[in-house]
Parts: sequence; C-alpha cells; structure tokens
Amino acid sequence: MRLLTILSLVSAGAFVCIQPAFSQPATASMNTIPQGAAPGQGVPLAGLRTPVRLDDQKFAKEAALGGLVEVELGKLAAQKASRDDIKQFARKMIVDHAQTNELLMQVARKVDITMPAELDSKHQSRVDKLSKLSGEDFDKAYMQDQLKDRQAQVRDFRAESQAGEDPTLKAFASYMLPKLQEDLKLAKSLNKAERIAANGPKGQ
Repeated sequence: MRLLTILSLVSAGAFVCIQPAFSQPATASMNTIPQGAAPGQGVPLAGLRTPVRLDDQKFAKEAALGGLVEVELGKLAAQKASRDDIKQFARKMIVDHAQTNELLMQVARKVDITMPAELDSKHQSRVDKLSKLSGEDFDKAYMQDQLKDRQAQVRDFRAESQAGEDPTLKAFASYMLPKLQEDLKLAKSLNKAERIAANGPKGQ
C-alpha cells in the first residue's frame, strides 16, 4: 500500500481537499466522506481561527494513542503469536495504523491540535501485559484485546463522523470508518478461529 497526500492547502485561502490517502477496498471509497468533505471541495481549517471543540480534540488524541499502541502491539504479536493467521493480522495492523497515524498527524497540524508522541501509562499497560505471555495464551489474549479495541474504535469513529463539529476531523473519521469496520470483522473471525483451535482437541 502506498501512502499519498490527503491534505493540500489552497493558496487563496485556508482550505484543504480530502483525497485518498492509500488504496482501500471499494467500501472505503471517498463517497463515504460527509457533505462538505468530498474530493475537490473545501473543508474549513484552523486558518479561519475557529477553535476545535474539546470533544473533537479528545477524539483526535485518543485516536492517536490508539494508533500508537496498535503499532506496538502488532510488532509484539508478529514476534510472539503462535498462529500464522494472527501474525498476518498483526502485520496488517502495523501497516494500517502507521498509515492512519501519518494521516491523522497531517489533519491535527491543520486544525492546530498537539498530538501525543508516545504512549501514556494506560496504553503502555496493554503492551506490558501481553509481553509477559507466549504461545496460545498470547494468541487468545491478543485477539481478545484486538476485538475489544476494534469495537471501541468503530464506535468512536462513527460517533465523530456523525456528531463531530470540526469538519476536517469529521471527514477524517467518516473516511476511515469503513476500513475500521472491515478490521473489526477480521478480528471477530480470528477470535472465532482461535476459540475453535483452542477448544477443538479437548472435545475430541
């Protein structure tokens, strides 16, 4: 997947155009961006000197922390998971969230939000907890963590896409939502496969 620029300033004013950031499935086309954020249309930015609401700031910062921790957990799982399909999922999370983080950082700069550069104690504890596990215990804990996090992520991005007030963050959330929903489906599928693999021999 190759990352392209999503934001470009129009020289005549403080606006950006939302364009595809990287290749995605058809379900994540730019048609998902809400009115006012379609390709080629201007989205008001911080240049208009309109403060970003606290809820929008909270969404952006939580999304950034979520992206950072998913990259770290993905690296951990790519090394420690015992199942190849889980390792493949982990590598996908590394790539996807690294790209999403880069895109979010561009958005944050345009709306003047200072983003976290490292994990806080809450998110670091997830990494520390999983780092102590190995084998099937790691597989189970990692996929349960991923399912819970994917569900929360979809919920938060949907809420921002529907009720966010900053148009740029709202467009970002709406654009990313279909991809996050696909990741949730994959996490559910892998959780089911992990349970079958763990319980199958015992039932024979």
